[in-house]
Amino acid sequence: MAKYKRILLKLSGEALAGPNKTGFDEATCMEVARQVRELTDSGVEVGIVTGGGNFWRGRSSGRIDRTKADQIGMLATVMNCIYVSEIFRSAGMKTSVMTPFSCGSMTELFSRDKVNACFAEGMVLFFAGGTGHPYFSTDTAAVLRAVEMEADVILSGKSIDGVYDSDPAVNPDAKKFDVIAIDDVIDQRLGVIDLAAAVLCMENHMPMMIFGLGEENSIVNTVNGVTRGTLVTA
Repeated sequence: MAKYKRILLKLSGEALAGPNKTGFDEATCMEVARQVRELTDSGVEVGIVTGGGNFWRGRSSGRIDRTKADQIGMLATVMNCIYVSEIFRSAGMKTSVMTPFSCGSMTELFSRDKVNACFAEGMVLFFAGGTGHPYFSTDTAAVLRAVEMEADVILSGKSIDGVYDSDPAVNPDAKKFDVIAIDDVIDQRLGVIDLAAAVLCMENHMPMMIFGLGEENSIVNTVNGVTRGTLVTA
């Protein structure tokens, strides 16, 4: 039996890219769809936020205005959500892509009432476009949507398998935490999510599971309480 009934799944853009490192890896996205279908068939309600790093990392450029760079990043998440949503549809799920700004007929405007109505119809919801404002990351958007939809937990699937006390790519002796309080994430500036998102988690007592998306059956296992990732308590 699933440990959680309503989840917000955060997928990093890099994780969606798989071994390609950029764009989409269809096999990775199909595997995500398979696992989410298994969850929804068992009655779990799923909302999804994607990052945009497989297409755009504008903050690294000093030649583009920050507001414009963030707007490009928002549109990258819209592309990601539309693509992954269609992969989900091909796997037999009903989906809706919601944005905080109008994208013509491609998406619906976000509202909490629509969220609950869509969940009642058994749909998987994609929350694209971040918060709709610059200077806020998709981490912050994920926490915001999780709070608004009254999720039990945020599941954050990354290319890294948990929270470490330092960067394991740089420090081979980095220690991974099984459980860590969000206060410690903030105090130690561990960088697993940005500060605004961490504070929003803390203030709204929203727990988060950080896990490696590439591990076998990782999403289903995490929802069922079997994971090698890190639980961030709030």
